Amino acid sequence: MPFRCKQIDSQLNRISSYLPLRSIAFLFGALLTMSMGLSRISLAETHDVQIGNGLIHATIHTPDPVSGFYRGTRFDWSGIIGSLNYDGHNYYGPWFNKTDPTVEDFIYDGPDIVAGPSSAVTGPAEEFLTNHAALGFIEASPGGTFLKIGVGVLRKPDDAKYSIFRVYDIVDHGKWSVRPKPESVEFIQTVRDPSSGYGYLYRKIVRLVPGKPQMIIEHHLTNIGKRSIATSVYDHNFLVLDRQTIGPDFTITLPFEIRPAEPVNSAFGAVDGKTIHYVKEMQGRDLFGVNIEGFGKTSKDYEITIENAHLGAGMKITGDHPLETEELWSIRSTLAMEPFIHLSIEPGKSVTWKYTYTYYSIPK
Repeated sequence: MPFRCKQIDSQLNRISSYLPLRSIAFLFGALLTMSMGLSRISLAETHDVQIGNGLIHATIHTPDPVSGFYRGTRFDWSGIIGSLNYDGHNYYGPWFNKTDPTVEDFIYDGPDIVAGPSSAVTGPAEEFLTNHAALGFIEASPGGTFLKIGVGVLRKPDDAKYSIFRVYDIVDHGKWSVRPKPESVEFIQTVRDPSSGYGYLYRKIVRLVPGKPQMIIEHHLTNIGKRSIATSVYDHNFLVLDRQTIGPDFTITLPFEIRPAEPVNSAFGAVDGKTIHYVKEMQGRDLFGVNIEGFGKTSKDYEITIENAHLGAGMKITGDHPLETEELWSIRSTLAMEPFIHLSIEPGKSVTWKYTYTYYSIPK
């Protein structure tokens, strides 16, 4: 069976587990047309999952190697949040205007922000890194394989240094399953790579808390390979609040006295005690970031509060693991707090972690 036909068969098996028969018939026709190179529709919207709890409504993009919203090799494919609406405000969405497969990270093209395949993602997207590379990349020989958790088994093409922006060939996507419910969606990925000795079972649930303006992202990672897994993971947290330009209306507050790793000499923002604030609206190619230090060794410092005084909207992010590192990265279209944690898993063992997002309104 040709590779593309195998992909289509795999897609139908996965989709049939949670779609009605008439939807399956529609998707079969669309996928068959796509396989012949004649597709005139996008299936990304068809594969979206809608969840809500009466207070929050969210759109979740699901993994799909053929027509998924995100098919880069940087971020975890599961639980990518396309939008989240609470009390009249939308917290997530594209921070870029266009995409281009020839772009590595992102570029500016006149008034547009153009993102490459590995960076064109939305919401609190997650990335796993081991020694600033992917799992097994450094020891792999050219032509060998390595793992990117949440993506699959990738091919190392040459001796070049690992780049998070490079799109690597995916040798094996693993086995994905998606289980949606009205207030949550569960993703499960199983990946084994005998040649590198690594393997994992990854379970992730995006859940809205009943009766609360709160979203919880739960993770369970089991090492099913022969080698120990040591990795850092972070949420990029691409905040695009009502598409407002990043500027003085935004403030970021942390639970500890912020010590920047390097002096903050910027015309756009400053650090004052536990707060990072913007002093000037960002435009054009402006960039403002802070490499944050000052946190302790417990999970109580994994707390981020972001508010916008003009919109009257805020959010708080908490995690249940200690911080490893933390950074702020922002351009005119998005504000991204990036908290890293470290995971170490021996063969046959598992680790769990979760993030809690609370959304709220504040007086304007």
